Amino acid sequence: GGSSLCPEVLKLTFGRIPGFPELHVLDSTDPAMIRALERQVDLATTLFIVSSKSGSTLEPNIFKQYFFERVKEAVGPVEAGRRFIAITDPGSKMQQVAEGDGFRHVSFGVPSIGGRYSALSDFGMVPAAVMGLDVGTFLDRAERMVQACASCVPLEENPGVVLGIVLGVLARTGRDKVTLITSPGVRDLGAWLEQLLAESTGKEGKGLIPVDREEVGPPEVYGSDRVFVYVRLESAPDPAQDDAVGRLEAAGQPVVRIGMADPTDLGQEFFRWEIATAVAGATLGINPFDQPDVEASKEATRRLTSEYEKIGSLPAETPVFATDGIALYTDDKNAATLNEMVGRKKSLTGYLRAHLGRLQAGDYFGLLAYVAMSEEPERRLQAIRHAVRDAKRVATCLGFGPRFLHSTGQAYKGGPNTGVFLQVTCDDPADLQVPGQRYTFGVVKAAQARGDFEVLAERNRRVLRVHLRDVKAGVKALGAAVRRALA
Repeated sequence: GGSSLCPEVLKLTFGRIPGFPELHVLDSTDPAMIRALERQVDLATTLFIVSSKSGSTLEPNIFKQYFFERVKEAVGPVEAGRRFIAITDPGSKMQQVAEGDGFRHVSFGVPSIGGRYSALSDFGMVPAAVMGLDVGTFLDRAERMVQACASCVPLEENPGVVLGIVLGVLARTGRDKVTLITSPGVRDLGAWLEQLLAESTGKEGKGLIPVDREEVGPPEVYGSDRVFVYVRLESAPDPAQDDAVGRLEAAGQPVVRIGMADPTDLGQEFFRWEIATAVAGATLGINPFDQPDVEASKEATRRLTSEYEKIGSLPAETPVFATDGIALYTDDKNAATLNEMVGRKKSLTGYLRAHLGRLQAGDYFGLLAYVAMSEEPERRLQAIRHAVRDAKRVATCLGFGPRFLHSTGQAYKGGPNTGVFLQVTCDDPADLQVPGQRYTFGVVKAAQARGDFEVLAERNRRVLRVHLRDVKAGVKALGAAVRRALA
């Protein structure tokens, strides 16, 4: 969430800076991703930054438990704490843990700054400094935007306010799919913007639905529910993007153009968008500084992991359909609707055709994948979302779980009920134990997926879960079935 996305954007944008440590970011409970990170680093010479505003968030706490035990094995209990620092708010549980375990340092956030608005505070800038970014220059650039967005600046000249009013007013007219087009050199900014927009505005049945990493298509694949934001890197523009955006404008689609001189302008974009998001929230009549529906999924996850601690397993569940390593699950209400649409000749393709057939003009398709973020699955999942967009002419979102629960998950549960969701879960080929607990990281990931599914279903969302026995073969088969369903 807010503690990881800004550092990740900076790491992916600037890469490794000579003479400084390489920054790695872990924000997934998928055991394959945890194992992959562990193999990349030397535990004895790695500094671990445990970042959590509240200090009570599940993921950073169990990551700390796991890696602290691993570092103790590598360097001994006396030296282990010196390999850790914490970033947290004063008085949090994380501060107590850090002091008790002898962490090298604790950096404190400002409690009045919400997590997704904390990029320019310690939560973003401490990792930035560690990786070697010139934080002084970065913040100087941001300061220009702070001055440009000051309350004394006339509204029509205030870049944050103008952007927020544009997005808010367009959303009220039905153009609530904020489709991000970013130059290749800053393409990862979208992941940070997703959380800011979705978690701030997606509530009370309203909100902006951010669409990131959807390839720019021809004008005819888009409906009248879109607004495009083109963040163009003036130092390294993409001519193909320029042409594609020009075609969208010529077709009458609304396009907001934002120019960045170079990647160091990210700091000022962070601030511009924070102001814009607050203004858009006010325009929509919601509070952009809370996230009421995120807690619902957390509570469902806690209930499931507590049950696992008691009985050693998650509650049993029965698929509505199963075939060749793929099983489909949903709640009773969605099952009744889909079974009626499928009829007697049940098949994977039939269920997918029925589910995707529920997409209407103004809806969006959410592909919620609880699989490790690696190149091949992501490529195949991207192909699925684009096939749906081109066939159904709807906006599409791809989120990797459980990380998206701290990002777009708020809007999916609390925003407008216009999403049709396909949740993808999988068996983990190898698992990792959470120290001091009966459950594993794989169990936590499964509980997070099932907990979020429960809440989506409770909110009357159109949702279907696809469980894969094997990720590689399963995602390939799923893609083929989706293409048949759309034919």
